[in-house]
Amino acid sequence: MPTESLPGSAPLAAPVLPTRQTKERTAIQVIERMMNLLDALAARSGPVSLKELARTTSLHPSTAHRILNDMVAGRFVDRGDAPGSYRLGMRLLELGNLVKARLSVRDAALEPMRELHRRTGQTVNLSVRQGDEIVYVERAYSERSGMQVVRAIGGHAALHLTSSGKLFLAHDELRLVRSYETRTGLAGHTRNSITDPARLERELAQVRSRGYARDNEELEPGVRCIAAAIRDDSGSIVAGLSLSAPTERMQDAWIADLQATAAKISAALGYGKPGVG
Repeated sequence: MPTESLPGSAPLAAPVLPTRQTKERTAIQVIERMMNLLDALAARSGPVSLKELARTTSLHPSTAHRILNDMVAGRFVDRGDAPGSYRLGMRLLELGNLVKARLSVRDAALEPMRELHRRTGQTVNLSVRQGDEIVYVERAYSERSGMQVVRAIGGHAALHLTSSGKLFLAHDELRLVRSYETRTGLAGHTRNSITDPARLERELAQVRSRGYARDNEELEPGVRCIAAAIRDDSGSIVAGLSLSAPTERMQDAWIADLQATAAKISAALGYGKPGVG
């Protein structure tokens, strides 16, 4: 249908809608401005005024104010005591401590993992919890393990489908476990996956009782895993150490060695010291 116009006037132009590329460029620009503001705040030991932040980052004060307000809402930035001033927020400290803890456990675990791999010839995994999933942060393996590595470092999987994930769930309160069950629906990957809440809760009780967890082809067909918990100086579980092997090759004789290795890593993190854990 042609665009209507008044007599003697030019036709009305069709509105220009933002394209996907335009939206992406805008999002990237906002992130860059946020990072510039964080860098400007990090360069000063105390609160910084909006005027100074705008000058340092070459942003218009209204733009800087809008972005800072969003970062305050996310706790990445806090308001200073003086009106119109800002400082770095506590959320950054929380994230920094999380990164530090993950780096620390990886450093402490790397050589013991390699030793366990040399003794068993099987793949050894280190994973941490991230919400409703575990994330693989390190692995020791070789071609002679006889098993293709399906999930690379940085890969993730649902807690209830993995031996390490079950360790974390087993030490959650029952209300948190049931919240997880409702939230995830206990989706399965194989015919062995545990998808029934009552069965999962029985499995978690066994994990608490025996001190280690199993994955019986619940994540990948033909692969079984056993896992033991790694704890920090507060006694909290910070990672899972798991050993994966082809189903026909898995041996219960490896459980004690796996637990001893997890205990060695935990000790390096301060667990078990007098007055600790």
